[in-house]
Amino acid sequence: MVLEEIETSLIMWFSYALIPCLLVDGATVLPAPQNLSVQSTNMKHVLTWSPVIVPEEIVHYSVEYQGEYESLYMSHIWIPSSWCSPTQEPECDITDDITATVPYSLRVRATLGSLTSAWSTLKHPFNRNSTILTPPGMEITKDGFHLVIKLEDLGPQFEFFVAYWKREPGAKEHVKMVRRGGIPVHLETMEPGAAHCVKVRTFVKAIGRHSAFSKTECVKVQENNQFTPEANQLQKGRGRSLCGGRAVF
Repeated sequence: MVLEEIETSLIMWFSYALIPCLLVDGATVLPAPQNLSVQSTNMKHVLTWSPVIVPEEIVHYSVEYQGEYESLYMSHIWIPSSWCSPTQEPECDITDDITATVPYSLRVRATLGSLTSAWSTLKHPFNRNSTILTPPGMEITKDGFHLVIKLEDLGPQFEFFVAYWKREPGAKEHVKMVRRGGIPVHLETMEPGAAHCVKVRTFVKAIGRHSAFSKTECVKVQENNQFTPEANQLQKGRGRSLCGGRAVF
């Protein structure tokens, strides 16, 4: 009998130790999510947090935001996120919620059945002008002797500055503004046997910022219309390719 009581006590102790719920004045309290942060690249914003773990249970989370307008003109009202109220994942894509270049406060709470945690608030308000901008992926092709590029579609807020030139001493660099990605754009007619070079950077008018230029990529078209990439190290940089096996940047 004594051994059975000890065994039962141990099982209960382990069970309570594993469940991260607190007893406050005799009531069970669900802990609030911790370690809130926002990861933002190319105007895509994701709020993340450490999950609340309860063995064999599914914890849901609610996300709310408060922008400058809500804070100043709507009595500090909080608005549920478009996609994450509720969600089972310890992250939330808040891109559609962040519609202005102003500081946004963000908060998260956990729910489990009838239990609801306190709100956890992002330590520092998030402003989308802090997003990391990277050069777009780029595919270089030809149409006859015409140099053609296709840029990664990063969304309607992105424009692109494309610089291109013929690689020769004293060559003039031309710049073309491309309003959207995902469509082929003709740059110039290539001279057979000459190398033609391209580099590109993004610009986001909403935040008044641009990315660094991509690494320069040069190509050459032969008299027989054969199209070949040219190895060069004119500019160092990072980027992504749309060309499968060929690394453009």
